[in-house]
Amino acid sequence: MHSATHSVLLIILIFRGTNGDSVNQTEGPVTVSEGALMTLNCTYQTADFAAYLFWYIQHLNKAPQLLLKGLTADKKVEHEGFEATLVKRDSSFHLQKKAVQASDSAVYYCALSDTVREGCGGAEHKPRVQMGLWLWAALQGVVVSLSSMLC
Repeated sequence: MHSATHSVLLIILIFRGTNGDSVNQTEGPVTVSEGALMTLNCTYQTADFAAYLFWYIQHLNKAPQLLLKGLTADKKVEHEGFEATLVKRDSSFHLQKKAVQASDSAVYYCALSDTVREGCGGAEHKPRVQMGLWLWAALQGVVVSLSSMLC
């Protein structure tokens, strides 16, 4: 019986804003074996006390989807086996999954945003978002390359 070994490659690009806010992620590439623990580090800097952190996932040829959002300090959030805790004292929101699978191959974004109150008391997201980009691609004989920068 033939046993195939699969691994996952993490490629990181970091985009910084000019307003003093930033999101930083572990530099790579990093290889993770299928079934292993995966951690994607995300730290941030902001002068805003009410900053919120988000993880987005984007599968090949699909639109990005919200995976997790950190709105409350020191509260773990979970979804589909992924988890993260917004630790404001460390300015971190690290994404973890206990056992990665080939189906987890996607682009992962850590984003920083804040909210403002409108006159009627509703909250709206400011358009300013700082993002770091993770390309997480299962290596199965296919080379994945980035040919353009995100704006």
